[in-house]
Amino acid sequence: MTERAKLPDIDDVTLMLQARDDNEAAFAELVRRHQKKVLNYFTRTGVQYDCEDLVQQTFLRLYRYRKRYVASAKFTTFLFLLARQVWIDELRRRKRHQRLIDELSAEALAGQPAPMAVHSAVAGSMDLAQALASLPEGLRQVVELGVYQDLPYEEVSKILGIPVGTVKSRMFNALKKLREFMEKR
Repeated sequence: MTERAKLPDIDDVTLMLQARDDNEAAFAELVRRHQKKVLNYFTRTGVQYDCEDLVQQTFLRLYRYRKRYVASAKFTTFLFLLARQVWIDELRRRKRHQRLIDELSAEALAGQPAPMAVHSAVAGSMDLAQALASLPEGLRQVVELGVYQDLPYEEVSKILGIPVGTVKSRMFNALKKLREFMEKR
């Protein structure tokens, strides 16, 4: 029996502990098991173009931090915590990039009024994904992790670094906003 055939029977924590000891097959199995979940996480958090790149960055970071892994929580908690950090880093990078563009535009258009950003939504054409994308980041992440990734509130709490009560109230508020939005449509 090959090593690949044995791996599907092993739980994630054991695979990660093996990956920590430089077992490449164990790490490859973790990637195979969880890459679609991480891709869905980024898709539902509002990433439109760079989902695959962010998934790759998440697993590269997981590989880089494998020696630091301690099995104190479920593996998926650790994985989604890394994915969230990758997303935060990407948002920061985008803000820096946009600030640079704005500064360069301001220099190029010295003396001319700056162009206004236009935000429009076509009434009735937003689907649930767009409604989710319109939620504030904190509410959207709670829905993504709690509903779409099917994680319990305790894990969502650990991943986001907020109390369980805050997770519950954010979930309540997010679902209320989504319900109101869908009723208007």
